[in-house]
Amino acid sequence: MFSGIIEALGRVVSNPGSQLTIGASTSLDGVRIGDSVAVNGCCVTVAALTTDGFTADVMPETYRRTTLGSLRAGEAVNLERALAVGDRIGGHFLAGHVDAVGTVLGVRDEGNARRVSIEAPADVLHLTAPQGSIAIDGISLTVVDVSEGSFSVSLIPHTMEVTNAGQWAQGSRVNVEADLIARYVRRAFENTALTAPLRGGDVSEPRRTVVGPRVAARSSDEPPGFLVGRFDRDPERSGAVSATAYEPRARGGAR
Repeated sequence: MFSGIIEALGRVVSNPGSQLTIGASTSLDGVRIGDSVAVNGCCVTVAALTTDGFTADVMPETYRRTTLGSLRAGEAVNLERALAVGDRIGGHFLAGHVDAVGTVLGVRDEGNARRVSIEAPADVLHLTAPQGSIAIDGISLTVVDVSEGSFSVSLIPHTMEVTNAGQWAQGSRVNVEADLIARYVRRAFENTALTAPLRGGDVSEPRRTVVGPRVAARSSDEPPGFLVGRFDRDPERSGAVSATAYEPRARGGAR
């Protein structure tokens, strides 16, 4: 686990396609072979220690799903060691599992801050909310707003100074990890609607149908039941989810 508070900027030493070597002596206190380190938000395992950094094995799947494959020698990367029990959580909980690669659509200065707009897929945007948390290249940031196809964040001078965020420009590709809590909340709603009765044993309660996180009462003349089948995104409502079928259950009986 990580918190999105970058400890140091490292530099890519080499990246031949199966191993990534990083120079980062200032952030490696206590790091041993087998430990986890987040590189631009992607959790990798330290396979070897060098005089001023470390080497990590990187599998093809990781290269496909992140920006690590495009890193070149000399490029700056954000580094964070895994959290230890008792550490302060200055940002928010991160798994180091990148959900998508986003593209910077635009950058503009606002007073002492810098507003960055980032294109992201619908699955990520569905887990993103204004004033919520999101990780970009491993940096814990607060979402300013969410629009169709993109979201924006605002950077303070300190963040731009101690991370690679100061180098972001239109067209930059960045690793995006959605909020971990939001991911599990969405999954819990989906699982509950697919596997659990939509209401309790009291048959006087109205039948309900689940659409994403909302529960809407429908009619009281049907027995308790289950939603069956799969969930599909509702094209009429951004981010909503609708079920494909409803299977009633006999009153007083068990399924």
